[in-house]
Amino acid sequence: MQSLGTTVSVVGGGVGVVTEGVKAGIAGLMSLAAQGSALPTEGGGVFSITFNQDYSSLGVGTRIGYRLYSLSTLDKLELICDNDTREMECLGECWDADSGKLYPSSGAECYRVTCNEDTCIVERLFSSSLVAVVSLSSPRKLKVCHFKKNSEICNYSYPNTILGVKLNRARLVVCLEESLYIHNIRDMKVLHTIRDTPPNPTGLCALSISNENCFLAYPGSNSIGQVQIFDAQNLQAKIMIPAHDSPLAAISFNASGTKIATASERGTVIRVFSVGEGARLHELRRGMKRCATIFSLAFSPDSLFLCASSNTETVHVFRLEEIKETRPPVVEEQQGLMGWMTKAVSASASYLPTPVADMMSQGRAFATVTLPFQGVRNVCAIATIQKQTRVLVASMDGYLYVYSLNTSEGGDCTLIKQHRLDGHEGAHHRGVRWGLHRHLWTLPWGSQEDRTRGGQDERDGGSV
Repeated sequence: MQSLGTTVSVVGGGVGVVTEGVKAGIAGLMSLAAQGSALPTEGGGVFSITFNQDYSSLGVGTRIGYRLYSLSTLDKLELICDNDTREMECLGECWDADSGKLYPSSGAECYRVTCNEDTCIVERLFSSSLVAVVSLSSPRKLKVCHFKKNSEICNYSYPNTILGVKLNRARLVVCLEESLYIHNIRDMKVLHTIRDTPPNPTGLCALSISNENCFLAYPGSNSIGQVQIFDAQNLQAKIMIPAHDSPLAAISFNASGTKIATASERGTVIRVFSVGEGARLHELRRGMKRCATIFSLAFSPDSLFLCASSNTETVHVFRLEEIKETRPPVVEEQQGLMGWMTKAVSASASYLPTPVADMMSQGRAFATVTLPFQGVRNVCAIATIQKQTRVLVASMDGYLYVYSLNTSEGGDCTLIKQHRLDGHEGAHHRGVRWGLHRHLWTLPWGSQEDRTRGGQDERDGGSV
């Protein structure tokens, strides 16, 4: 790949210092690479799967590089970027490194990508040509590339393993275990560093995509579920939200950056808060008895729905009803038996234990997706494809599932399309390969529990 940019080291303890944490991170990444051969995708395993900010494309990191797919149609999964030197059609916007602006692509253009690296993180900026890449072989180095021009814009080195990268049109955020680096996406300069954050071994963070509400969220504690909201535009802390009693497992902003959804490691209750005041807007119950590991949360583009995927075979879709301020109607008090019963019921509700009262007020799933597997890491999204609302689930064993969503009635979602992510559409059917699902694995920063624990019946749940 041609390099057009600069190389910058962002080091806190001196250049060349490798801590035990870095060594452990590299060892974990290399261990994952060794496991990759057991996965079904050609050329090695899938190391990462991410949707872009508006769910219009899907990025897949593999042993031999990365692929980008367009999600504009259902019939065919359009491969818009690959690393096998074949020419591919590029549609959408392009990112100009000199001006730092997005501009429309003038029709169909062709390009080559020849970077054969073992890619563990790939993040695309909307439908532009800008891609942020981290490889297993260099887990502390971030490369910012223009894949249409087959060029590297710049690269940055950090003092520890990169666990997550998030982008919007103003900022690029790099998440390490105990720090976050905020870059100006126009010139890639480091604007601010959040140091000494609570240990965050999974690299959990979220960046809102709104231009007006450019917020960054990350765990405020590693023992309880606190969410720290940081204003990434003005570079100042905004609010700390006490979301759960257990540590956080997943967080996600809505498109406008006004709401944030959270789930804890227990995985039973999902909560939605207002970003401005930190007020709880919704409390949604996934299960009742046992816990589950929540893998991803995602709002629909209009913020009316929220989907949640986990290590079980069920993806839950919740409908977020508008909260309306209600006042008791001014009516003449009922007399007789009915009046007495109304008063008695209202009074007894106040004596219920708080957990019971909360459980009675929690929202249930509006719709559900039943996957043909459990225990395999996946990411979900709600997108509009060809003017239809769809639930998308991409799994780490190399498949994308597309389900219908009845936005009026809810209920069971129907599988309408299944795509392989290795470019060989229809060569194998997912059901034939059920035996492969028992090979449970996750990214190197996932827990051992994720790799060995199967999904559980959705009638089970746990406490908050």
